[in-house]
Amino acid sequence: MSGDAKPNRAHLALAKLEADGKLTAVATQNIDGLHQAAGNKLVYELHGSVHRNYCMDCGEFHDLDYVINSTGIPSCRKCGGVVKPDVVLYEEGLDQEVIAKAVNAIANADCLVIGGTSLAVYPAASFISYFRGDNIILINKGETPRDGIADLVIHEPIGEVLGD
Repeated sequence: MSGDAKPNRAHLALAKLEADGKLTAVATQNIDGLHQAAGNKLVYELHGSVHRNYCMDCGEFHDLDYVINSTGIPSCRKCGGVVKPDVVLYEEGLDQEVIAKAVNAIANADCLVIGGTSLAVYPAASFISYFRGDNIILINKGETPRDGIADLVIHEPIGEVLGD
């Protein structure tokens, strides 16, 4: 993971939709912070973020640059403990508060735009079942198991669809 990654056209388009009052929230499985870098304010990071790193012993915060520039396993500058990114690793549970907020946003949306996902990773893929609004728009390069319930399906890269 590099701290040099920049938002793509899809990230920027979503931030513009939010700024224009047409998007209320983003729920993402990405851990890269690019939605916030693009300008989105309300982002539910279901799998956490590499931009938040904490000592497992004392809780001291360490930014991404500190972790990237560490040799071997990052250790805490305060107590020497192991520094872990605030990301969900295999077999770890998701943050229940973040899930509840994301599900609430989905349940209360008028239109649900799902983009750049195969809808194969659970439990996030199941959140679509909470949607009670009018239209589902699904944008993904390939087919998904939920294409049949969407009102509009676009099989193209989301950056090309939402870009200029």
